[in-house]
Amino acid sequence: MRTLFIGDVHGCSSELDALLKACGWTPADRVVLVGDLVAKGPDSAGVVRRAREHGFLAVKGNHDAHVLRWHAGRAAKGKKLKPEHRQVMDTLTAEDWAYLETLPAYAHFPDLKVLAVHAGLVPGVPLAEQREEFLLNLRSISADGTPSKRLEAGAPWGSLWKGPELVIFGHDAMRGLQRHPFAVGLDSGCVYGGKLTAYVLPEGKFYSVPAARAYMAL
Repeated sequence: MRTLFIGDVHGCSSELDALLKACGWTPADRVVLVGDLVAKGPDSAGVVRRAREHGFLAVKGNHDAHVLRWHAGRAAKGKKLKPEHRQVMDTLTAEDWAYLETLPAYAHFPDLKVLAVHAGLVPGVPLAEQREEFLLNLRSISADGTPSKRLEAGAPWGSLWKGPELVIFGHDAMRGLQRHPFAVGLDSGCVYGGKLTAYVLPEGKFYSVPAARAYMAL
């Protein structure tokens, strides 16, 4: 069985369709979306509908978590909903919300020795002790070992991950495609006019398709 790990789709449904075609996807393949299915792009509802109707697996991204908080009435008081999140709130169906609510913060694929997570894992911290804040938002590790959401705070966390599992993640569009010995970053900035990228196992091959246009500025 092939497994297609796909980077941040962000509502870019036509690019998702194009990438599946480029990968030669069939219903026999396992598809894993590494979070941020929704927001910023033109068709979040279409992306979620494709995922649930085709039985795609996914992990929760920070934007998915954000709209879920609003949908559940748990948004922080005084916060305003951005237009890109309002569009999600206005277009998802009850079935779409039910699908998003099932998404875990990470997924383990023992057959491939792979962990899928949206943003990252803090090196040296047991999986059960990883904080969801960093699973959804991690980018860097500072020189003193402090994890950070900020790009400029230190080294890419993936460069410091020692395995043994390969971690496949998204989230870090500024750094783009990342290939480290035990970590692969797939956010190649589709919604910002870049590409949508997949990493397919066991063949170990990358596939990508260009964005139709930039839907937001990076």
